Amino acid sequence: MDENPEIQKETRLRLYARIAIRAILLSIAVGVVSAVIMVIVYKFLPVTNTMFMRIQSDKHNVPTTQTWVPLTEISPNLALAVVSSEDNLFVQHNGFSLDAIKRAMEHNEKSKRIHGGSTISQQVAKNVFLWNGRSWVRKGLEAGFTVLIELIWGKERIMEVYLNVVELAPGVYGAEAASQKFFKHSAKRITREEAALMAAVLPNPARMKLARPSEYVYKRQGQILYLMDKIGRVKYE
Repeated sequence: MDENPEIQKETRLRLYARIAIRAILLSIAVGVVSAVIMVIVYKFLPVTNTMFMRIQSDKHNVPTTQTWVPLTEISPNLALAVVSSEDNLFVQHNGFSLDAIKRAMEHNEKSKRIHGGSTISQQVAKNVFLWNGRSWVRKGLEAGFTVLIELIWGKERIMEVYLNVVELAPGVYGAEAASQKFFKHSAKRITREEAALMAAVLPNPARMKLARPSEYVYKRQGQILYLMDKIGRVKYE
């Protein structure tokens, strides 16, 4: 005896639902494995020509300029400056700073100038693997990559990548390219004052220019120099 058409329809729907769930789970598994592989690969290889760089260069209609150098070829002054200005708990936190998020939320409630609460680790996750934006999907992916690089790379590698991929002017990425362009010497010779000036433009390198620092940028430079004196140096261990 043939089954009731309604029962047949319900059976087919259940089958389609199971297939859909399996396809979703498989896609998630493939995505996670691919993310882990990319993070492992970039633990050892130089990070160049990222999607973020290409999008930003197209946005500003400028070519991408970047020269990868190891952390040993970048003045410790710059690492100290970016930690002082961007993420003073960098070596202590596990990739996320609740204090920074809280401060950003409190600031954004009072000001039209939006501040983010992202750590250096989160910025690296975005700049290397993702794109700019404020969607929940991107923030979720950023959180996942942040966990992976904290586990697989460690703080010293995260800083090395950050100082090589951070945007310091439209189309200019990393310490070496910026130092050569704006100071006419290698990243290894960056002074404390130059490092603080570079860190001062990080919130918006398209508006706050290294080539022509504004009074506001010089004020930030002074504040960062003060914080650099307080912190002393970056200890990765």
